[in-house]
Amino acid sequence: MVRRNLGSFLVIFFGCVWSCMCLGTPWAVDASHADLRFKVRHMMVSNVSGAFTGITGEFNIDDHNMTKSSAMVTIDASTIDTNNAKRDEHLKNPDFFDVAKYPQIVFKSKSVTGARGKIKKIVGDLTMHGVTKEIVLDIDGPTAPIKDMQGGIRRGIAGRTKINRKDFGLTWNKVLETGGVAIGDWVDVTLDVELTQPKPTAPQS
Repeated sequence: MVRRNLGSFLVIFFGCVWSCMCLGTPWAVDASHADLRFKVRHMMVSNVSGAFTGITGEFNIDDHNMTKSSAMVTIDASTIDTNNAKRDEHLKNPDFFDVAKYPQIVFKSKSVTGARGKIKKIVGDLTMHGVTKEIVLDIDGPTAPIKDMQGGIRRGIAGRTKINRKDFGLTWNKVLETGGVAIGDWVDVTLDVELTQPKPTAPQS
């Protein structure tokens, strides 16, 4: 009986250890060092760039098997900034992001490909303006962990993708007198973030 109980315990114990290993190590997005930028064609002659600053989230990184890693990122849509206050207000209204109704943009990973300590691609669902579509992020990283000046541990990761804004119901446009439209459909997106490892909680006496 003792031997049987011991065997059951070992199965459960090592199963729990394996499950924890598969989840990876949690790394929180450092909002003060997180940058999401986009670029879209304007008036058929140039590109307009912008950024979102309200970025939070977590990456679970399995350095032994990157395919077991995962990510979830949330963006405050009201933090959009194109360096033009009038344009930003237009982007926040119902013609575009309608931030009062859809305050958040969320990306949640579904699968990860990678090898030799690096992630190559993350496939996941992007929910924006009330619409969810699958997108693919090309990834650079993660970098090796380092100790920062405060004694914390951090690392970096970057991603890029291209989306069609009309896929998410962002269809507003104007036809130009000379032909063409005021705003292009395709948007280049880049994400560059630093990740911090939560400090262990001191045991309570």
